[in-house]
Amino acid sequence: MSTHTAADKDSAAPANNKTISLPISRVRLIMKSSPDVSSINQDALFLTTKATELFVQYLAVSSFNNGSGKESNSLSYSDLASAAEETDTFHFLTDILPKKILAGDYLKTLEQMQDEEADN
Repeated sequence: MSTHTAADKDSAAPANNKTISLPISRVRLIMKSSPDVSSINQDALFLTTKATELFVQYLAVSSFNNGSGKESNSLSYSDLASAAEETDTFHFLTDILPKKILAGDYLKTLEQMQDEEADN
């Protein structure tokens, strides 16, 4: 069993910040935007930031591996949208990452839906 002093925690904090890439201040701001959050523990903030980074990395790698960008070594919005639509793990992102369609195609689809509703 090891004991840590406050000085040990303070000296470890900068090392922890080097293991993450997202700005902690932005994550804190997002977390505080919830009316259910009154205070944020530093450990919880660090873990939330790290978990967010790992999730974004997983989404990007999965989208890249299943997308069309392998030939050009790139990741596109359509790769992310396809992953959100086709993968159960990312399905909750379909509202945030909808597949892009042309306005004309959308209007045609909307007209067809209205025609179907009128027929019923």
